[in-house]
Order: sequence, then structure tokens, then C-alpha cells
Amino acid sequence: MNRRQFVKKISVLGAVPFLINGLPFSVFGKNTILEQLLEKSDNDNILVMIQLHGGNDGLNTFVPLNQYSNYYNQRANVALPYKGKRKILELDKSLIDTQQLALHPDMFGIKALYDAQSATVVQNVGYENYNMSHFRSRDIMFMGGGYNDMFESGWIGRFLNYENPGYPTGYPSTSKPDPLALELGDTASLAYHRANGITMGLSLASPQSFYDLISGVGINPPTSFPDSYYGSELEYIMQMELQANSYAERLKTVYDNGVNSTGVDYPKLYPLNAPTQFKKNHLSEQFKILSKLISGGSGTKIYIIRIGGFDTHADQVEKHDNSLGRHAALLYHLSSSVKAFYDDLNKSGNDQKVLTMTFSEFGRRVYSNASYGTDHGKAAPVMLFGPGLKGGVIGNNPDLNDLDKGNLKYDIDYRRIFTSILQDWLGASSSALNEAYFDGFEDQKLDLFGTKATSEKDNTNNISKLENCYPNPVQNKVTFKFYLANAENVKIYIRNSAGDVINTVVNEKRVKGNHEIITNLTGLNTGIYIYTFEAGKNKMAKQLIKM
Repeated sequence: MNRRQFVKKISVLGAVPFLINGLPFSVFGKNTILEQLLEKSDNDNILVMIQLHGGNDGLNTFVPLNQYSNYYNQRANVALPYKGKRKILELDKSLIDTQQLALHPDMFGIKALYDAQSATVVQNVGYENYNMSHFRSRDIMFMGGGYNDMFESGWIGRFLNYENPGYPTGYPSTSKPDPLALELGDTASLAYHRANGITMGLSLASPQSFYDLISGVGINPPTSFPDSYYGSELEYIMQMELQANSYAERLKTVYDNGVNSTGVDYPKLYPLNAPTQFKKNHLSEQFKILSKLISGGSGTKIYIIRIGGFDTHADQVEKHDNSLGRHAALLYHLSSSVKAFYDDLNKSGNDQKVLTMTFSEFGRRVYSNASYGTDHGKAAPVMLFGPGLKGGVIGNNPDLNDLDKGNLKYDIDYRRIFTSILQDWLGASSSALNEAYFDGFEDQKLDLFGTKATSEKDNTNNISKLENCYPNPVQNKVTFKFYLANAENVKIYIRNSAGDVINTVVNEKRVKGNHEIITNLTGLNTGIYIYTFEAGKNKMAKQLIKM
């Protein structure tokens, strides 16, 4: 039995009982409603993932200045110029020598975000025994595994399945009216699939087209199903269809209520020389859709968008100018769109809660080829954007004198980034990381986020929060203390292990400041309970023991 199987079995059986004043209690397994309520993430942070489809050339995205001569000699026919009108953009003179790097000259939007401490570069990201097949490497990153893993589910799907037990039954709901995850495109990626292969997210070209598609189906679903595997599958499909209709209405409403801020320019075309098929900016419209959904009040937690064309075996650059061409246009589209997206979010007041990151199935080989291109490689940089970041560069520049058969070596496992985002940005518990198969990376997280990252652990005075009640365990009277950042309605409920409300401590509007409420629990049966706190968008849950 492996470690994961052992953890799953022990959580079902429960732990050894212990006594409190002679009363038997057990440590609750992670699949009980009590522990799930205690561990669920309730922040409103959002993750946007940009897939750079095809394998982005990291060396022409971030040029290692401390090794520029070596860089130029190994890829002279595609290397970016150090001098001239179209020279590379030095990122940050304050970085140590081994981190000194420069951006492609068309990435001035990302340079502006970096200067505002809203961008982080993570160097040399990959995994052991890197696979250089487009399909296999992409699946590895979507499923959140290693080179020899063959999961039928994705890390996002497993995480969302843990956070939303019973899905799709009961969804959408009053508390969660929006899709859990969205992907702009024709199909939902493996990343959104859970263990039974069923997706936890929706894919759509646009909210309007999705609404038109669903509205035009018009069938009467069956109301009874055979008692068989086939019947179960059919019932699930019907549930998903009914759910899709509900989500279609909601998506259209949210999208129509949203706005793109005036004065924000989402560039549509690359203004310089590049092949015609790469001139159009395919990211801008996707970002505009996301910004409208977010400003319209969407509660969707995770989005995936993509831009293709990064498989640059040939004609990566213009033969007469290495700073122009196909790759330049793609990096311009990425940089300008991300900058416009955050300008838009900032004007609508939503930028603080949105984190955006890039990922690509692999990088490119260090040596260029005779076709003015680069072939499939291994390790590559990852970019993250958003004001919740600390900003800066993590890791040193790749060592061009220490290669893996002509490829860059990886230093940082990609799962360390996803683990950091899940726990420190989306608020995942240790149990949730275990379900996402990232529990082995919890002690290897990257230091990505500053005090601006909103979470339940935030103790600053501009966030409403609940302190631990006392005494706990309690026999008769218990005191609840909390702080309100603004005058707003506050709710404190005591719930049983099934999550049912059995006592209302408070449900009324209170003024800004510190508050204290004493509640008599004499009539409450002996046992373990939870008390939940809601104040605006801030939600917390803690354990209470009644003697």
C-alpha cells in the first residue's frame, strides 16, 4: 500500500479515540462535513492561466545578460541584439549578477508590470526526465504528475472536487451560482477532469455563444433512469445538461452586467513585421471577456485561456532582423494584453484579487537550427502577474555551460508553483493539497505573495476577522470576539457535524470596530461543533467543544 492509499484509508476509518473530561472524541477524517467546513477556502481570489501552446522559447523571452556572449554564440541566427534601436530591455539592475536578465524588446508591458512589483519571473521550471512531446508533456502538467504518471484526472479538477463535494448535484446554488472553472475554447482540458473523468469546469467561446448554443438544444430530459452503470451515466449527463442551462443564463447575465473600463486599449494587431497569420492578437479578446465577467460579479475561481504558435522550428525571427517576426509578435500579444487586462481590472477595482500565470509544455533547445528557429527543449521560465505578488525573480539564470544534451536543466519543479498558488493564493488546506496530489510539495513552496494576497490568515486591520472563542472547551457561557473593517451585516452560527445551524449567535448589522458577544450554551448537548463567521466576503470556521 502506498502513502496516498494509506492516507485515504486512515481518513475513512478515523483516528484513535481520546478523552476530554471522560468523554470520548475522535479526530475527524478529512472527508467529514465538519472538517471540510473548517478547511474550505472562502477567499474570492481568482487564478487565470495562460497556455503558451507549442513550447515557448524562454531564452529569447528572458535573455541571460551575465552570459550574453555564450547565448549569442550558441544561437547567433535568432539571438536578440544587445545594442541598437531594437535592443533587449534590461529588467532590473538591482538583481544579483546570476539573475541579471533582459526582456524581448516587445515586452514593455510586462516590464511596466515588473517595475510596479506586479510581476514575478520563475526561472528553469520543469520536472524530472522531461518529456519533449507536445501532447505528453502538456498532459503531465495538466494532470499534475511526474514523467511516468498516467492519471485520468487533472490537478484543478481534483482540487475543485474536494472543495465542492457532490458536484454537479446541487450546483449551481445560491452561494455558488457561477461555474467553478471556465476555459475559453472548444473543449475542457484534462486539468479540469476529476478522478472519474468528469470535468469540473465548462468551456466556451464566449458567454453569448454558449448561451445561444444551450438555449437552442430544447429537449425534455428523462425523469427516471435504469439501475445500472449506464443509468448512472445517463443521469449524470442529464444533470450536466440542466446545469449547463442554468450556467448559461447566469453567464449571460454576469457578462451583460460587466464592463470593460474606458480608456483601456486592448491591442488587436502586432504593429511591426511578422507573418500575416501571427499579426492578430488572439489574447486581447479573451482577456476582455474575463474582465467583463469579473467586473460583472462572476465567482468563478479558475480560468484557462491560450495562445498558439510557439512551436517555432522555423522562421522564429525575420532573417534581416532577429528582434522581429513570429516570436516577437507572440510576445507582444502576451505582454500588451496582460498589461491591458490589469489596467482594466485596476479601474474596476478588481486587480488585487486576480493572479495570472503563463505555462508552456516545454522550452526550446539552446542551439538554434539552420531554419532560423529552435527545436523542442526542456526547462523554461514561468511568468506570474498581479499586485498580490511580491515581484522579482526567483532562481538564477540557466547555466549555458551546463546543459542536458543541448537543453536547459530544470531547477524548480512546476508543481512547487502550483502548490504555492493553491495554498497561498486560493487558500487550499493540507487535505486539499493531498487531493490535488501536491501534498509532497507543501514544504517546498515558493515565496510568491506579499501582504496584499487576501486569505483567511490575513491579520491586518483592514479585513474583518474572527478571533478564537473562549473558554474552549466550554461548559456554560462562551465569548465570541471579532473585528469589522466596515459597518456590515455579521453572522455567527454554531453548527453540528452535519453543518446544520443549531444556534444563531448574531445575525445583524454592526458598526466598524471590535465586538464581543457572550452566549449561554447551557442547553447544548456535549459534543464537537463548529462556529462560522460571515462579514461581507470574509468567511471563517472554527471548532468549538461543549462539555
